[in-house]
Amino acid sequence: MRKTLAIGIVLLLTVGFIFAQGAAEDAYPTKTINMTVPYGAGGTTDLTARALAKVMGQEMGTSINVVNTPGAGGSAGSLNVQNAKVDGYTMLANGMLAFVTMPINGYTDKTYREWDIWIATFAPNAIIVPKNSPYNTIEDLIGAIKANPGKITAGTAGIGSGGHFGAEVIKSIAGAPYKHITYAGGGPALTATLAGEVDFCPQLLAEYKDLIISGDVKCLATLSDQDIELAPGVVVKSILHSYPQAKDVVPMGEVTGILIPNGLGEEKLAKIDKAFEVAVKDQAFLDFAAQRSFTVMPMGRAESQAYLNSFASKANYLMWDAGAVSIDPAKFGFTR
Repeated sequence: MRKTLAIGIVLLLTVGFIFAQGAAEDAYPTKTINMTVPYGAGGTTDLTARALAKVMGQEMGTSINVVNTPGAGGSAGSLNVQNAKVDGYTMLANGMLAFVTMPINGYTDKTYREWDIWIATFAPNAIIVPKNSPYNTIEDLIGAIKANPGKITAGTAGIGSGGHFGAEVIKSIAGAPYKHITYAGGGPALTATLAGEVDFCPQLLAEYKDLIISGDVKCLATLSDQDIELAPGVVVKSILHSYPQAKDVVPMGEVTGILIPNGLGEEKLAKIDKAFEVAVKDQAFLDFAAQRSFTVMPMGRAESQAYLNSFASKANYLMWDAGAVSIDPAKFGFTR
């Protein structure tokens, strides 16, 4: 009798646990979600994260709190999320250039293949200088780099950031090195450029569109493969006009999205899928993207992985060929 009763109690507890676990999955989310941006406020990643978080939070019935955690070229915040409990309450918003090259920069042994990823936007690099800069054309800047190897300064959001890739494209065209000055994000790099601390900034067009229109900075070229009209009468030119040989690496820019390490249950992932799909179609998000000259290129988990297979190879080998890293991309299964 006692044995039968004990077995019955165990069965009831087991069933209750399974039911509670399923109910918890159904209820997700039950608290605030934190979305880490591994850069300071004001950059492309931060702006995209905040626009996505607002709509996704509304769709999921909770708040998504954006947390800026700059450091080590974006790796500090990324690794915080990588090492956190995978429960759906800690997300990462990042630019894919920095993210997919973390392994060859020696930050982690894990690649993008070990994450669930949702890609949202693309923003091309643009080469800007202060309004009082002596450089008025991209040829002026390239000529100065050639004439003063290692002395012309570029301000970026850090090693492996979107701006770093832009600077490496300029280096490859010039055939001479620049001096890399790193900051805690695209916003601080732009502030330094405005203050004249650096000679040029190769960050992303979205970060200084308004300043180009106002004339507070000069845009010498974009790393888009086409000219872009920012406002009536304000057109920024593709670098291909002056350097058609750059066609092998242009368009160059940052692809931004949200990420969670593998291991989250499919029920929770499905809820994030739905919230993301709603967010990238939301009119407020589309208006935000248009105002910032982002290209909205929404991709779900499977499509994002397929896209990154090619994107990651291009990004890793650009860094490797430029001598910016010492770890061969082939170590992590990347091929040309």
